[in-house]
Amino acid sequence: MTLVWAACIGVGIGFLGGLLGKGGSAIATPLLAAIGVPPIIAVASPLPATIPSTMIASYAYARERLVDWRVVRWSVGFGIPATAIGALLTRWIDGGVLVRVTDVILIGLGLRLLLTSAKRPSPGDEPHVVTAWQLMAVATTVGFISGLLANSGGFLLAPLFITVLKLPIKSALACSLAVASVLAVPGTIVHASLGHIDWTLVAVFAATSVPLSFLGARVAMRTDAHRLERLYGAALIVLGTVFLIIS
Repeated sequence: MTLVWAACIGVGIGFLGGLLGKGGSAIATPLLAAIGVPPIIAVASPLPATIPSTMIASYAYARERLVDWRVVRWSVGFGIPATAIGALLTRWIDGGVLVRVTDVILIGLGLRLLLTSAKRPSPGDEPHVVTAWQLMAVATTVGFISGLLANSGGFLLAPLFITVLKLPIKSALACSLAVASVLAVPGTIVHASLGHIDWTLVAVFAATSVPLSFLGARVAMRTDAHRLERLYGAALIVLGTVFLIIS
């Protein structure tokens, strides 16, 4: 039954990941822990499945020319080493602590999404010039946290691309997916070497999340992303709060 529930979780996570530019492992971790998956396995096992799901979803965005490849290159260049460092530190950190940290980050992410949605720049505003220092800071921060929490970083990348780099929302989602597909690789390698990944669970989770991620991205092309982001932010606050209480 655990694998059946994992497959069901993969459906929702895959669709929302493609729809909102996130790998989805940050949400999958508390859900898997709630159905009885051991904490450190719940933390690490969703990560490998985010590699194909985010690649497929980012392809859908790339076909619409929404990916800013300069942002992607800088984010990958500084994010990969930071991700590896964060993943290595999980050797000395209890899995239960990581699950609770993920719950707190979910709440913070939801609040950030709601607040940034209210402050979105209007179409007539001057375009924001993204500096190298901003790119470096965002990539390093997200890389380290994604390695520590065993996720691809999409749950932080999109909000930071919107609030710090001032990217248009759909471009931010597109870049988030492209970067997340790469940042998931070093974290997967490290966690696999530490024995934190249940590959049977990965296969079941990926079987449902990967195809649904492409569908989610396609739907996003035809949907008001501002409204969806606000709704998603509210849902994350509720989910994070509930899982934090029961964890």
